[in-house]
Amino acid sequence: MSIKIALFSAKPYDKIYFEQFKAELNCQIDYFEVALTEHSVQLCQTGFDAVCVFVNDSVNEAVLTQLAEFNCKIIALRCAGFNNVDLVSADKLGLSICRVPSYSPQAVAEHTVGLMLTLSRKFHKAYNRVKEDNFSLNGLLGFNLFNKTVGIIGTGQIGQATINILHGFGCSILAFDPTQTEIDGVNYVSLDELYKNSDIISLHCPLTPQTHHLINQQSLEQMRDGVMIINTSRGGLIDTDAMIKGLKARKIAYLGLDVYEQEANLFFEDLSNEIIDDDVFQRLLTFPNVLITGHQGFFTQEALAAIASTTLNNISQLLNEQGCDNQIKL
Repeated sequence: MSIKIALFSAKPYDKIYFEQFKAELNCQIDYFEVALTEHSVQLCQTGFDAVCVFVNDSVNEAVLTQLAEFNCKIIALRCAGFNNVDLVSADKLGLSICRVPSYSPQAVAEHTVGLMLTLSRKFHKAYNRVKEDNFSLNGLLGFNLFNKTVGIIGTGQIGQATINILHGFGCSILAFDPTQTEIDGVNYVSLDELYKNSDIISLHCPLTPQTHHLINQQSLEQMRDGVMIINTSRGGLIDTDAMIKGLKARKIAYLGLDVYEQEANLFFEDLSNEIIDDDVFQRLLTFPNVLITGHQGFFTQEALAAIASTTLNNISQLLNEQGCDNQIKL
């Protein structure tokens, strides 16, 4: 019997890769461009075995209750993070939750280092200058990554992939993670020590109540003047108002963001003809030392293929009661 899946926040590239793998598992997939919300959940009342969601879909108690009433059995996240899912409600309603914990750690790691290099060497500014026949080097002075100390917060697969790349640049690595893994050339320290001794700080931890606004006014005060901060994990790890104050005070010399706390109404959409009324985001864009990409870190061919394949396998395993290593349990 065919597996029926409703895929929300669907983009053309999602369809390309999910269509490649669905035949192997005899899946029927309905693609909905809208995000999953308390209103759009009504699209599922025709009956689906599983609902596939992404980072900005809302999977709260009200949505989950409706899905349970529609006899949906599985919520399949096509991403690693699950902070947008009410796990307690899902458990009470008997809904299974699965995710893709490792699609391509190298994709996000390479994007992370790309942000570091672009900020440090001002590639984005040089690109625009040369297009206007301006070949002056004034204002483009950068710095070497070689011999810099990089603080990595979170040493899961993405954090470790980032460390491997940075070792190639000759960086010294400090790390913090409640679960420490033995990694060559990595010195685990407290957060206070990491803040105090790092030239660059890169975030690779999940968003939880404990890590919400991990980077805030107090943590900034412990950091070196001229610090570079990179976030390719989740926007809520950073207190954006504190970042703006740190930028204005010249405490933060470089800020690279692939995620943003209020990105749900911005990222993944073409808003070039719209007026963006998020004053905080607009303020960030005014700083010459801030580089923002729109949650692009995961976006490689290899990662999208792995996401589609793993997501569909997760759903099949759960429906067939085969046991799923990627199931999230309380």
